[in-house]
Amino acid sequence: MPATDHSHPSPPRRAGILLHPTSLPGRFGLGDLGPSVDTFLDWLVDAGQSLWQVLPLGPPAVYGAPYTTLSAFAGNPALLSPEILVDDGLLTPRDIEPPRALAEHDPTRAAYGLVEPWKDSLLRVAFERAQADDTWSAAIEHFAASPAQAPWLDDWCLFRSLKHALDDTSWTAWPEPLRTRDRTALDKARAEHADEIAFQRFVQCLFDRQWRRVRRAARRRGLEIMGDLPIYVAHDSADVWAHQHLFDLDTDGLPRHVAGVPPDYFSETGQLWGNPLYLWEPMDREGYQWWIDRVRANLRQADCVRLDHFRAFAGFWQVPAEDETAAGGRWVEGPGLPLFDALWEALGDLPIIAEDLGEITDDVHALREALGFPGMRVLQFGFGAEPTLHTPHNHEVDCVVYTGTHDNDTAVGWYRSLPIEDRERLHRYTGSTPRAVHWTLLRQAYASVAQLAITPIQDVLGLGSEARINTPGRAEGNWHWRLRDDQLHAGDAARLRSFTEIFGRTAVGERDDAPDLERPIAALAAP
Repeated sequence: MPATDHSHPSPPRRAGILLHPTSLPGRFGLGDLGPSVDTFLDWLVDAGQSLWQVLPLGPPAVYGAPYTTLSAFAGNPALLSPEILVDDGLLTPRDIEPPRALAEHDPTRAAYGLVEPWKDSLLRVAFERAQADDTWSAAIEHFAASPAQAPWLDDWCLFRSLKHALDDTSWTAWPEPLRTRDRTALDKARAEHADEIAFQRFVQCLFDRQWRRVRRAARRRGLEIMGDLPIYVAHDSADVWAHQHLFDLDTDGLPRHVAGVPPDYFSETGQLWGNPLYLWEPMDREGYQWWIDRVRANLRQADCVRLDHFRAFAGFWQVPAEDETAAGGRWVEGPGLPLFDALWEALGDLPIIAEDLGEITDDVHALREALGFPGMRVLQFGFGAEPTLHTPHNHEVDCVVYTGTHDNDTAVGWYRSLPIEDRERLHRYTGSTPRAVHWTLLRQAYASVAQLAITPIQDVLGLGSEARINTPGRAEGNWHWRLRDDQLHAGDAARLRSFTEIFGRTAVGERDDAPDLERPIAALAAP
């Protein structure tokens, strides 16, 4: 299929905040989709923002890690709000009193190991009550029967149920008939684990309902949500188990090669992610249907999507599975335009932002430009000895500028780690002083010609490295930072709003054009 001209007029200048829901405050050890979302959305409105960017919402394969998920489609049960389950009549206030260990946990650090088993027990209580309620039973059946769930829900519920029954072992260690998806074995497993499968279906119905509530709450305030689509999935995931022929695996289901990136700004030995790589030829023969289903699901959850590691669609770093670092990998050609032409034909306009960071070559630039996707510019990469694409005077209108991303240190932490000459260069460029460097970067981002400016909430608050959420290449200690209840100040919101007004990034105003995003539970059962 020939490449199509996907260019489109640039949207108005806007601004947004990056904050994953797990980092929201609250009394349950982990940010969730409950009342703290509404408080944060109100603060965004006060700050003149137009957009909230989240990280991937799937169930992590490792505590908290949103870019390595057990499913490319399912929602993370740990994000479910106990308070909303009380409002829904499935739990009581007494049910959701956190256990002592959780109540006494540091509220500024995510308590994954405490939260996940506790919420699982709450959800099982809620499930028992929902089963006794005809309205809820009908709502769950309506959710499961929707065409939107057809590509993934049954596989996910069976996969999760089998892991539950088999002590959470990887699918490659399951009995061979289950590992190889023998039809008779799968039918027998569905019958044996029918109750657990029904529970997992219920959990995903709840996630769909609570996320729809978030979307609706954002729309009512004139806010859009940017989702995040990781290019790769975890090897121990429902997707790889259900579609083994689409991944670079050996006869035992183990990866032959894995994903990563070569040595770069973040790591001298590269980053060895370990995700299995795709086999693009079989995907092409199937019309890229798995990718169409995946992107469609992500665009149901968000108004636009950041496509993580975009450069791999032009060329990806292939590392032998037995290697201990990513340094010995090699570049392999990616799917390129044919994948996106298939997506465009199936889904229409693609509101995608390309994460074009890292080792970017001419073929990556050419692919992004052919598709008309905005790229990313990160101010922390723009003040070295030589100007780069990230230096403010080199920005383009068709890009998104960040002070930093979830992979960077905070603005304050970054500044403190800079050599003296780089600090001086920053001050000469911006006409600033060392005081309040985070507002210096914010001003540069908002003044940029880039159509969208996004700031991690840590940079608005002027927090140091203690608030960094992720350090690439480090296996432990990531994804734990959380806001405190008292950190969203009206003064910061007012100052940020003044930036949106000065630099023409005003909010879009209330929207009410998606009435189907939230329906009462009784209506969920309606055809």
